[in-house]
Amino acid sequence: MEETPLGPGDIREDVRGNVSRQEYGGQSHIEGVQFLPLQTFVEDGGTFTELGRLAKGALAGLAGFEVRQVNCSLMAAGAIKAWHFHFNQEDVWFVPPSQALVVGLWDVREDSPTTGNTMRFVLGRGRSQLLYIPRGVAHGAANLGANDTFLFYFVNQQFDAQDPDERRLPYDALGKDFWEIRPG
Repeated sequence: MEETPLGPGDIREDVRGNVSRQEYGGQSHIEGVQFLPLQTFVEDGGTFTELGRLAKGALAGLAGFEVRQVNCSLMAAGAIKAWHFHFNQEDVWFVPPSQALVVGLWDVREDSPTTGNTMRFVLGRGRSQLLYIPRGVAHGAANLGANDTFLFYFVNQQFDAQDPDERRLPYDALGKDFWEIRPG
């Protein structure tokens, strides 16, 4: 049986205007953002993952990033924590591979070559990796699942409750749909 490829003209006219294409790669980039894969060791009783190797406070794989504090945030199911950014602090995020968060990044730095670019992706969900977020890149996360999710993060500044290095933007600054599950 010979199969003839179809084209847009072979689709019903009343649905053509609603046809879109799923994109699996080619996401926009933000200057300085890095993903660092982690080694996970699997054994009969579970897994072991190194979250980071430190040498005098420096995190291996990130030149110049000195860990000053390690934090854990529990995000309730349905929670959205966005947008915020720092003038001095840089973050390195980790979500356990058995959990998942939708992460959003937005380059709000005036002089960045990628100013205005956004990134939206899932951390966790079967992958062991760290995410490095430079200062001046607005970031946030949404827990779209039915269970609470842990976010572990390393920072290069200690938290000061009297003068926090945290600036906020409305969670819907890029539209409420930025944080919704995208059907399709």
